[in-house]
Amino acid sequence: MPLIIALALAAGILIGIKFRDTAANTGNNRGLLLFSTPNKVDRTLDLLKSSYVDSVSTNMLEEDAIEGMLKNLDPHSQYFPASDFSAVNDPLEGNFSGIGVSFNMPDDTIVVVNTIAEGPSEKSGIMAGDRIIRVNDSLVAGVKMSSNDIAKMLKGKTGTRVKVGIQRKGNSELLDFDIIRGKIPLFSIDAAYMITPEIGYIKVSRFSKTTLQEFADVAGKLKTEGMTKTIIDLRDNLGGIIDGAIGMCEMLLPAGKLIVYTSGIERGRTDYYSNSRDTEYNRMDLVLLINESSASASEIVAGAIQDNDRGTIVGRRSFGKGLVQEQYSFSDGSAIRITVARYYTPTGRCIQKPYDHNENGEYFNELYERYSHGEMIRADSIRFNDSLRFVTPGGKVVYGGGGIMPDIFMPIDTAGYSSYYGQVMRRRLIYRFAFDYVDKNRKDLSNFPDDKSLVTYLHQKDILGVFIAYAARQGVAKNNKDLKISGPMIENTVMAYIGRNIMDDRGFYPILNRMDQTVQKGVDVLTKQNFDHFHIR
Repeated sequence: MPLIIALALAAGILIGIKFRDTAANTGNNRGLLLFSTPNKVDRTLDLLKSSYVDSVSTNMLEEDAIEGMLKNLDPHSQYFPASDFSAVNDPLEGNFSGIGVSFNMPDDTIVVVNTIAEGPSEKSGIMAGDRIIRVNDSLVAGVKMSSNDIAKMLKGKTGTRVKVGIQRKGNSELLDFDIIRGKIPLFSIDAAYMITPEIGYIKVSRFSKTTLQEFADVAGKLKTEGMTKTIIDLRDNLGGIIDGAIGMCEMLLPAGKLIVYTSGIERGRTDYYSNSRDTEYNRMDLVLLINESSASASEIVAGAIQDNDRGTIVGRRSFGKGLVQEQYSFSDGSAIRITVARYYTPTGRCIQKPYDHNENGEYFNELYERYSHGEMIRADSIRFNDSLRFVTPGGKVVYGGGGIMPDIFMPIDTAGYSSYYGQVMRRRLIYRFAFDYVDKNRKDLSNFPDDKSLVTYLHQKDILGVFIAYAARQGVAKNNKDLKISGPMIENTVMAYIGRNIMDDRGFYPILNRMDQTVQKGVDVLTKQNFDHFHIR
């Protein structure tokens, strides 16, 4: 019997080899089905490299294979080539390596808007208003390049050198600077200031490894200035590192409160509780601002605050991303992020919105659908499934299945919109005017210590009238009827962008927020304790 089995196996092998060779010689691809390796991806790559009629790039084949595998999973599992990895990873790290400037590009010319304090450029003598003409041996002035292309030229490994040729007003010759690149911080907190004598405002733009320390620092500073109530603005915050969100919640919630829990098939359930002591921060009256672009880690914070009845959520329904990704790096500098779990708010809500595995484009375009059926204007246009109904310890009804619904709904502000306003916004005239105005008047404008004195000065200069004349020269004629509607908003926005070009975001948000209805509603809630929440029908 053993001999018979051995002979049968040998015969089978010989027949298989013969069939394979015949199939290869006649072009019958079915012969390839005889390969028995379980790893079809690796085997296919090997075959393409060894047998394909033309030469192929191994890296391209591997990257295409990875992207193909991820395509039919969820919308947030992604592959990042080495060339793109730094751009997506630096914001999570909270820093990058470069020369430390923010710049603008009017008319194909790189103009330094500001230098980072104590950064390589400031130490080298680069100044706001300088024009960058050359980077190393490459002419960049008058050359059409994207801001990303310029950033890649200025970034590089810490300790490496980059030569920059500068044109400066008052100097006829090009100034050469030899700059040693260094670590440049990417701050999570865009602005933190006292919006009233007792209410502090903190704008958080992302969650990174440095967010918790930044938040603790600015909160401590505002507390010394009299803060007893807080507005935290998470609008347009797309998320980031979950640890930053959990750390912030620990500051805001009493000890022993569930912040979030994650659950995955391979990893089971992990609970995250607040372990903080009783502090002034977790006793302060709190308002949290969110909108349709608040996602992921932002929604963890909003869900924890709402489900623990800790504060009031103001704004519009958040994005609805309840999936947790983990990052794995490859030796060539590329990386993959795959979804490893779902997260759930303290009441048990999964706020991940539905997605079709094959229609990721529709998933991200869902925000447009919200706008189309009126959700951005009317809260009563939103319908939630009763099967996803939850109740907080305080008796508040909340829903899962698609983002965090605020306690107080704020529609998109269209009160100041007019045809004239639409034209100047579409042409980016406010942004361009603010830059040009600062560039021409930098010496006078740089003397103001804060936003209030700057606003007073710009009022005296009739900045709205100056802008209207500028817009007319750009082809947008003055429209008195529309300006009665939009004039105050345009004027305030112009002053805010001038403030940003002089003082960064600390000169931008204090001015812009004066006419931001959602921010003002937050102030109203904290001032009057008006908790007249809407009810979802």
